[in-house]
Amino acid sequence: MSGKTVHIGCGAGFAGDRWDAAVPIVATLARRDGPRYLIYETLAERTLALAQQARIEDPSAGYSPYLDRILRPVLKDAKAAGVRVVSNFGAANPMGGAAHILAMARELGIEGLKVAVVEGDDLSVVFDENGIRAHTPVEGLAMPEGRMVAANVYLGAQPIADALALGADVVVVGRCADPALALGPLIHEFGWPLDDLDRIAAGTMVGHLLECGAQVTGGYFADPGYKDVPDFGHVGFPIAEVTIDGTAVIGKADATGGLVSARTVKEQLLYEVHDPSAYLTPDVTLDVTGVRVDEIGPDRVKVSGARGKPKPPTLKATVSFEGGWLGEGEITYAGPNARRRAELAIEVLKTRVRDLGTNWPLRFDLIGTVATFDGDGGDLRVGQDWPEDGEFRVRMATRGGDKQMAQWIADEVLSLYCSGPAGGAGVRHRIAPQVTTASILVERGRVKPSARLVEETI
Repeated sequence: MSGKTVHIGCGAGFAGDRWDAAVPIVATLARRDGPRYLIYETLAERTLALAQQARIEDPSAGYSPYLDRILRPVLKDAKAAGVRVVSNFGAANPMGGAAHILAMARELGIEGLKVAVVEGDDLSVVFDENGIRAHTPVEGLAMPEGRMVAANVYLGAQPIADALALGADVVVVGRCADPALALGPLIHEFGWPLDDLDRIAAGTMVGHLLECGAQVTGGYFADPGYKDVPDFGHVGFPIAEVTIDGTAVIGKADATGGLVSARTVKEQLLYEVHDPSAYLTPDVTLDVTGVRVDEIGPDRVKVSGARGKPKPPTLKATVSFEGGWLGEGEITYAGPNARRRAELAIEVLKTRVRDLGTNWPLRFDLIGTVATFDGDGGDLRVGQDWPEDGEFRVRMATRGGDKQMAQWIADEVLSLYCSGPAGGAGVRHRIAPQVTTASILVERGRVKPSARLVEETI
């Protein structure tokens, strides 16, 4: 066991990541010796909230809507090569995701595929809504209004390791800490006990480096002339080679673009880390202040020196609530005097919405001119330092609790075609249900995660 190297590739850093990223990952892993894993990280808090909304509308839905697109191209090759898959694409419905994968396997003619699910992240099994609302939010002063949709706690790595111990080829998880997707396989392969804090910390660091996909191989890093990335349009996704002491080498899929360097690794190492000496996860408190980052070859960076402190006494949970409706619309004005026509369109929209008798908040953007740095977003600095000619796309957005009112407000943008300033074109408008979230901390003892094998295809 001491000489074993575990290879872990990441095929997605978020739900809508490149569908074909895992293809070269699996091809590369197939040529390597030792245990090999493919992880997909597809579940931000917003993504989970949307998945919960989807499950309300259709109880069979709620797992990642991208499941087919990202897994189907590699599932057969991964099974043939012995590459095991671990992902949180179960989202709000891990069992539904597992059933879908088994159906996919039957369609592809894959025999003997074992799929396991990790359960226990659903807090509604443990608390009723009043019990959940009794917890103080980690951010903000009070729970959002609206009916509670779901509450999901961040699970750690042990139930993923348990699922792998059952022989699963694919492990489907709902809400878990992102680094646990890699730490679970490492616990399974190396037998690390959870009280071996430095090794659990090292595995957590590996998971954190991989969890955002191409962010450690040049994505979200490239800045032309300052941080150049070769063949960026074909950026390769990362693969970690991990030994029993927790030392890891970060590389990428063979014959792909992108860049793995000390700088890409350091940026990802600190990404979304509030305190480098105390990165809180369900499994350990990770300290990266003493980590060594060494380039040991082209697109190969060695990381070591993670330290672990005891895990937090509580677990973080995301609570989702119905958040009303978003109404929005866009229209473009171009050519001579376009700026003033766009400004007039905004004044018309303000008047028309006021006439509807609502005090819903309104946001106006001139996309390409004022869409990011306009301060409060509600009151544009009309005419300030902008050319009069050119192209201006007006966007109006609002949010409130009444679906019909959201539709009426969005329709006002559509009406600008014939009832607005000259030359309006390219209208887009829609309404969409919103979900708001809050974060709470819950007692560890109330959470009982488990893993079970769903089925073996014949």
